[in-house]
Amino acid sequence: MSSKRSSRHPANGPKPVPRYAELQVTSNFSFLRGASHPAEMVERAGELGYQALALTDRNTLAGVVRAYEAARRTGLHFIPGARLDLADGPSLLCLPTTRHGYGALSRLIT
Repeated sequence: MSSKRSSRHPANGPKPVPRYAELQVTSNFSFLRGASHPAEMVERAGELGYQALALTDRNTLAGVVRAYEAARRTGLHFIPGARLDLADGPSLLCLPTTRHGYGALSRLIT
């Protein structure tokens, strides 16, 4: 029996990039909660090999257009969303999957 370990990837070769999507990112459009600009976050996610990124600022969709434009440039799958703070305390993470859902979220926020 050989003492070498069998491996699909050589020890010094490239490692496979795991499929990863960040589904809750807060940008500088969430006052006192996020620091980075939406486009910067999308570009960095692409550099890190993320498959997708969801922008979920608090009670706003203000950064969605900037993030979407950056995602188109980088080829990253972008998911628009928002975290809604409710009056009775809890918050809801909203990730619409259709244009109709996005429109409903937009109307709810405004």
